[in-house]
Amino acid sequence: MSTRTKPDTHDIESRRLREDAEREHNWKRFGPYLSERQWGTIREDYSQDCDGWLDFPHDQARSRAYRWGEDGLLGFCDRQARLCFALALWNEQDPILKERLFGLTGPEGNHGEDVKELYYYLDATPTHSYNKALYKYPQRAYPYAQLIAENRRRSNHDPEFELADTGVFDGDRYFDVFAEYAKAGPEDVLIKITVANRGPEAAALHLLPTLWFRNTWSWGRQGEGYAARPRITRAQGDDVQAEHPGLGR
Repeated sequence: MSTRTKPDTHDIESRRLREDAEREHNWKRFGPYLSERQWGTIREDYSQDCDGWLDFPHDQARSRAYRWGEDGLLGFCDRQARLCFALALWNEQDPILKERLFGLTGPEGNHGEDVKELYYYLDATPTHSYNKALYKYPQRAYPYAQLIAENRRRSNHDPEFELADTGVFDGDRYFDVFAEYAKAGPEDVLIKITVANRGPEAAALHLLPTLWFRNTWSWGRQGEGYAARPRITRAQGDDVQAEHPGLGR
């Protein structure tokens, strides 16, 4: 016969867990729930032949609205991905912003679908009161076409052609981009972004922290999860104010 032991309330994280379990404070409302990839999934497939990989490819993700979720780079959001935060990066070499992870779909990869990025989850607490992650962003142009072409050329008996195999990181010419999230309260989140240039020379990087609401208002539906359109407005100084019918202000 097993017995459940109560967490040590003297430990701060154990106290947060107890408060969340007993619904005193909603510590888990916000966390690293933002999907790494929403494109190319069955969730966003509206094709007649049920081919989600071809119906919503990576190349369309920057210009089409998702209906059932969102994605982002090292992101943070509420449980239902209504209010989302993530990073957008540009090294002045890529033709597009780096806003989400890139990978191969099932038909493109010689071993099936596979993400072609270097990223790491470094630390976390159970209530997401602290999270830390790392993304390695090349200073050279990201080899989108090369990764697709070479993996498509290889058979399933060959090894996969990975991002590091392209030489894009040669000479340590990349940025380490760290994202840290720390909660002072359930809805009081400090976000710290740290970028380190690992290369031998100075290099340009445009860093765009991005806050947005998932589009739940353009589909003609009503009911739970389909409230009135939220707003993000400029407040005093450099502040912005986000208002959502379910999340509040």
